[in-house]
Amino acid sequence: MRHISYSAARANLSAKMDEVVNDRMPTIITRQNGNNCVLMSYEEYASLEETARLYRSPANAAHLLRSLEQINSGKLQEHQLNDE
Repeated sequence: MRHISYSAARANLSAKMDEVVNDRMPTIITRQNGNNCVLMSYEEYASLEETARLYRSPANAAHLLRSLEQINSGKLQEHQLNDE
């Protein structure tokens, strides 16, 4: 993950915003006397929030993990979708 100082981020905020959106790579904004922050695209943030929401339910998390295990072990089934 990239790092940039608060001063550099403030001086080039528009360019840094374009960079994180275009590269889909968050940037840590560091401060000398405060907590660091992360600059990321809204799409990346929304994706992380959705993933967290899906894993919040223990039953749903278990189902998703079983599905991933099936995919990784090659246990896939092809289904036709109806256009109705």
